[in-house]
Amino acid sequence: MLRTERPGDMLPVYDLVSAAFGRTDEAELVNRLRECGAAVVTMVEEEEYEFMGHLMLSPITINGVEGPWLGLAPVAVHPDWQGQGIGSDLVREGLDTALEMDWKAVVVLGDPTYYSRFGFRPASEFGLHCIYEVPADCFMAMELQEGGLAGVQGEVLYHPLFDELPEETAS
Repeated sequence: MLRTERPGDMLPVYDLVSAAFGRTDEAELVNRLRECGAAVVTMVEEEEYEFMGHLMLSPITINGVEGPWLGLAPVAVHPDWQGQGIGSDLVREGLDTALEMDWKAVVVLGDPTYYSRFGFRPASEFGLHCIYEVPADCFMAMELQEGGLAGVQGEVLYHPLFDELPEETAS
């Protein structure tokens, strides 16, 4: 069942995210984003209390300005359930939920082949660049609403808690 995360989900989500990434850094990030109120959209896929996937969206800034924009991260699928479309379902539902909440655009760092299927394009097409050193095609954006990125260009910053991740996962 794909649904919004609930307060009682914290421990199983922690275990799931840790298993998906093979360490606890991202799970700690999820907890800290949740604790400080930055977890705007959080989705889980679970069946009978077996947690298979998790997604989080949190606000970003562009050139230091807060706006109606989100960053998609992290997305986690338990290794036992990878390759079965759970991540795709989470991304689609997360984007739909963000749109329903009137967010205008989303950015993501990830595989361009994977994320382009949801409508993400190179962020450079919108005049956006990422503070992290990543290949340009791996930093992508999409407008949830037409004109959602109109009139904004520049450097995208994720929540400051992302800067505490080890460097190889900031991308």
